[in-house]
Amino acid sequence: MKQTMLHSWNVTPAEALQIQKELSRRVVIEGGPGNISVIAGVDCAFSRDDNTGYCAIILFSFPDLTIIEEQYHHGDIPFPYVPGLLSFREGPLILETYKKLTRKPDCIIFDGQGIAHPRRFGIAAHMGLWLDVPAIGCAKSRLYGSHDGPGSTSGSSSPLSDKNGEQIGIVFRTRDNVKPVYISPGHRVGFESAQIIISRCTGKYRIPVPTRIADIKVGEYKRSLISNID
Repeated sequence: MKQTMLHSWNVTPAEALQIQKELSRRVVIEGGPGNISVIAGVDCAFSRDDNTGYCAIILFSFPDLTIIEEQYHHGDIPFPYVPGLLSFREGPLILETYKKLTRKPDCIIFDGQGIAHPRRFGIAAHMGLWLDVPAIGCAKSRLYGSHDGPGSTSGSSSPLSDKNGEQIGIVFRTRDNVKPVYISPGHRVGFESAQIIISRCTGKYRIPVPTRIADIKVGEYKRSLISNID
């Protein structure tokens, strides 16, 4: 799969902050992927005992959300855990996994933030820009911004805004009376398209099917490798 290198991954946290500030200007928050036939879910996991990371990218046919391809990768993670710099920890793993795909997804959903981020450059924005693929962040918790609501019923939503009142995401209730998810455009997707796509990917669980399955699969992958070592 074609990738355009935007920067080195061998950077310090201070350098990573500057990279985020510079590249965030290139993110496109409008439009949408158009006709989607293949959608991807991405998730990563980490070992508690060492610096090993694991990644799963699962491709689904859309809109029926049947799995059509699974790819995995694991490797050392030299970058430390720093809040707001998740993409510098997970990015290299994701890109190596993405190279293994036999087809290009029309849209990618990440378990993390898009522009709902202090520097407007969460993992969905970073990877979407790097891969030049429409990307959406759908996080289980809020990293940045404030909001009211939403209502308690499925499909309710409210805007997530920064301290200046600018919209940076959508707080979306996927199931009645359960905690909402936090949707934010990553790259080449607007707010309306991001919400519509996530709503069409939500099944009987709170989390969208692509990232929920990716989370399950990466956990299985991690356990299988650890058990082989033992």
